[in-house]
This record gives sequence, C-alpha cells and structure tokens, in this order.
Amino acid sequence: MARLIESLATTTALAELFSDESVLQALLDFEVALARAEARLGTVPHAAAESIAAVAKVEAFDIASLSHDMLRAGTVGVPLAKALTGRVREKDAEAARYVHWGATSQDVADTALVLLLKHAQPILAEDISRLELALAKLSDDHKNTVMLGRTLMQGAPPITFGLKAAGWLGAVYRCKRRLDSSFAEALILQFGGASGTLASLGEQGSAVAAELAKELGLACSEAPWHAHRDRLAHLLCACAVLGGSLGKIARDISLLMQNEIAEVSEPGGQGRGGSSTMPHKRNPIGCALTLAAAQRVPGEVAAFLSAMVQEHERGVGGWQAEWAIVASVIQSTGLAVASMAEVVEGLLVDAARMRTNIVVTHGAIFAERAMMLLAPKMGRDTAHKLIEEATRKSAAQEKNLSDVLAEMPQVTAHIELSALRQLEVPEQYLGSAEIFRKALVSSARGNPKQEK
Repeated sequence: MARLIESLATTTALAELFSDESVLQALLDFEVALARAEARLGTVPHAAAESIAAVAKVEAFDIASLSHDMLRAGTVGVPLAKALTGRVREKDAEAARYVHWGATSQDVADTALVLLLKHAQPILAEDISRLELALAKLSDDHKNTVMLGRTLMQGAPPITFGLKAAGWLGAVYRCKRRLDSSFAEALILQFGGASGTLASLGEQGSAVAAELAKELGLACSEAPWHAHRDRLAHLLCACAVLGGSLGKIARDISLLMQNEIAEVSEPGGQGRGGSSTMPHKRNPIGCALTLAAAQRVPGEVAAFLSAMVQEHERGVGGWQAEWAIVASVIQSTGLAVASMAEVVEGLLVDAARMRTNIVVTHGAIFAERAMMLLAPKMGRDTAHKLIEEATRKSAAQEKNLSDVLAEMPQVTAHIELSALRQLEVPEQYLGSAEIFRKALVSSARGNPKQEK
C-alpha cells in the first residue's frame, strides 16, 4: 500500500515493490546469492551458505530498528550485515563468519536497487503495452474523424483525430524502445569490494562476480561501477522523456476536455473525476496525475545528474542521494503510464462536436487553402493579402469565408463558384494525414513498412 503522502505519486504494484519489506528482501537476496555463489566456488562452506539463506527472511528483522541504524551508519550495508550476522550466529556460529564475505556496503545497496529495477521493468512494460494497444485502436477507429488542427492554441487547417492519436502512439513507441535499451544496460551487478578490486577474494574475485551475477539473473559488468552512475542516469533520463511524452498526451486531452471545446472526455466511474463542491464536474484526473508526474520527474532527474560527479573510487554523498530519487522516478513514471493507459482505453470521443468546432470558425481555417488556389494566378503575396482581407470581413460579418470570397470579383475571376462551395469541406484538405497516420501506427506495431 502507498502511504497517504505518496497516494498521487505511485501505483499499488510499484508502492509494494518499493515498500520496506520488498527493499529489505532485495538486500537479503544479495547476501544469500553472494554466499551461494561463493559456496559453489569453494570460497565459503556450503553449509554456511545454506545457514545464511535459511535466516535471510524479512520477518526475522526489525525494519524500524534497521532503518534507524542505517541512518546512523549513513549506509544500508553495515547495519544489514551486522543484523544478518547476528541472526545467522543464533543458528550457526561458524556460518556467521561468512556473512557479507568480500563485499562492501555499496555492493549490497546498488545491487538491491538494481534488483528492484528488474522487478519494476515488467510492471512498466505491461502498462506501456496497454497504452500502445489503446492508442493504435483509437487511431484506427478515428482515421476519418476530422477535427481542428491547433497551432499556438489557435485554430488551424483540419487534421484527423486518428492522426493526433497516431502521433501520441509514435512518441510512446519511441520512448519504449529507449526505455528497454536503458533497462538492458542498468540491470547489472555491482560487486567490487572495498576499492573496486575485490582484493579480499584474491584470484577468485572475477569468478565470484560472474557466479553472483548468474545467481541473481543480472548481467556482469566488465568492472565494478561504484563511482560511475551513467547507466542509472541513462535509465532515469529515459523515464523523464517518456514522462514528458505522456504529459503531452495528457495536456492535449485535458485541453480537449474543456467545456468550450468538449471534443473528448476521460472515462468516469464511481469516485473518479468529481469535485468536492461542484457536482457537475467531470475532471481530467488521469491527465492531472500524468501531468503532475511529468512536472515532478525532471527535477528529480536533474538531482540525480548532479549527484553523478563522484569522487575517486567511491564517492561521498552522491550515491547516498540516489535511492530516494530512483524510487520516486520509477514510481512516478509507472503512475503516468498506468493513468494514460486507463484514460485512452476509455476515452470518449465526440466526432460531431469536432466537426461543429470546425464549422464555427466560419471557414477561417481554410484561408491557407484559398490562398494556395489563388497564388498560382496572382502570386503568393498578393493572394495572401487578399485572403487576409477576406478573413477580416468574414469575422466582422460572421459570414463563411467562402461566401465572402464569392462576393469578391478579384477571387471569382480565378476561382469558380463551384470550387468555392467545396472550399470548406475538411475531408478535401487533409493532405497526407492518412499516409502519416498509417506510417506511425505501422511502425509502432513492429511493421516499419507503410500499410497499403
């Protein structure tokens, strides 16, 4: 369960993943895996490894006491090793000698964090897949739904809602690829001992590292990375870019939900989207949660990047700052993805309202089309000035642009009235919208070749 203060910043699954119990288990998993790996290589007795594994259970530890001791020690490793050694000693005094054998505090802290990231990846991936499928369907369903294009928050030539959804999909797909690549790099063992040389293990250092990585299901790095945080930084940056792309979708949808626009609306439901004082409200809650995450994460990533400047073989203050940052970024990213998946899966689209919002512009958004029809006859600059004059008259008289143009001899001398009557048909001024839409959807579906 998420704490109340985190209720708008995580999902249930990720709150459980980064709970005290889950974090402690990840720390203990490192210690057990280390003992077993070393036992297989003969570095420690097999009996010792099994004794360590037998007591390395979350329920055997006082989490509140451990948390207090970790704060006092300034690291998770020392109090953990001490507490685990004490529990093992109660069972097998000889085995207690081999707890945390050859490791250093940062080894257990970093690897536990990586293990948590390993478990987070499929949680994020599942919701990203949901979102991609929902966006692809939304795009296909509305490939012929015309709507206003909007540039600088003003009405522009028409597009299709299918193209807009495909644009959202393309961004999510690209972000997913970057995120997958970043996870592949970040899910890597940290094991270097005191100075990153594993000197305490003699000639077996690299062999123990390889066996330990195998035991934990992680990649084995070429060398320990205590003071080199680039892999984690790359992952968090990928999360931030994904969050920004999700925030763009949320911003678009929340703007389209405004009462005066009313082209789409989030799915409702018991307890969702209401107001404590205004019973009529249907608020963009999923969008709000996503936008909050998109605003929160960049600052956290910036803090992580600042902490990358670490001293020599192991830094002071830099990596100690990371746990809370990484946990927050991953949870915020997961909440944003899950929120947008829910929004898009149930998004209500008012195609009739989209067309109405085109109509109420009195054809002004087709000014470019009219100019391009006249430009070959009189030059672009002259045509631009003429159409600009016509749009002013259209707005002042609340008449359609095509009707105003039909009253202008300079226009009718070059454009037939039948053509002017077709000027404001949005389906006739969509350009390559469908080509672009198909290309985006096809790429996201794993088929880079454009659909026929």
